[in-house]
Amino acid sequence: MYDPSQLRTFLSVAQTLSFTQAARRLGLRQSTVSQHVRRLEDAAGRTLFTRDTHSVELTEDGEAMLGFARRILEVHEQAAAFFAGTRLRGRLRFGASEDFVLTRLPEILEGFRHEHPEVDLELTVELSGTLHEQLAAGKLDLVLAKRRPEDPRGELVRHDRLVWIGAERLRLDPDRPVPLIVYPPPGITRALALEALERQGRQWRVVCTSGSLNGLVAAARAGLGVMAHSRGLIPPGLVRVPDRAGLPELGQVDFVLVHGRRRSSAQGAADALTAAILAGGDRLHRTERKGL
Repeated sequence: MYDPSQLRTFLSVAQTLSFTQAARRLGLRQSTVSQHVRRLEDAAGRTLFTRDTHSVELTEDGEAMLGFARRILEVHEQAAAFFAGTRLRGRLRFGASEDFVLTRLPEILEGFRHEHPEVDLELTVELSGTLHEQLAAGKLDLVLAKRRPEDPRGELVRHDRLVWIGAERLRLDPDRPVPLIVYPPPGITRALALEALERQGRQWRVVCTSGSLNGLVAAARAGLGVMAHSRGLIPPGLVRVPDRAGLPELGQVDFVLVHGRRRSSAQGAADALTAAILAGGDRLHRTERKGL
């Protein structure tokens, strides 16, 4: 009833909220992406997206289709792998950004391990900037991290906006420097936050530095200051800082999958994990479940 190619296109649009970005990710024409979505909506008998010239949003039926599409594609891939008779082997060094510590990425990795038990998966959780450095140095085969402004590489997993967050009771004094909670260099979010404040001419001071998301969240929950964070990944117990605080806009951020520049024995496993993450991209939102 549901064509796998149409389901993959649907997931890409749902994850990027952009027909243009989905077409670029899939290597299709935008008209083909629109056609796939329209045919899937015809098959379901429901409207899956509301869209105009400025935005694309999932409908309630579209939200429901997310789970169905992911499960259908997972079973489809399992059947294809079983009857193809191929088994992936080798060591895969995968790096994931701290941003995904509180998401359901562990479920995606668990599914990958189940499907490819002979792949030795090594996981590194680090700052996005550090992961990019390790990938360039040949220490990792694949990373899931924020896109660096100067590096256009990577397959888009999700597009989001950076916002200021803090404890709900926090009040900022406009006459005093902004108290910042930040990752250490080479944190990408840190650099974007400092650049935004400098452009505004707003004074700031660092009140907490930690390489761990849990450390930053603890400081923010304690009311020590504000931190820049992805809008779709706001940790529990923290809220967006209201506009009346006068903090500058932080702009957009892309989370991407980037392969090492050199093809290695891990390439097949890296391609399979890339496909699993792209198919399960709707799980990469903040959840109460912890651990990675």
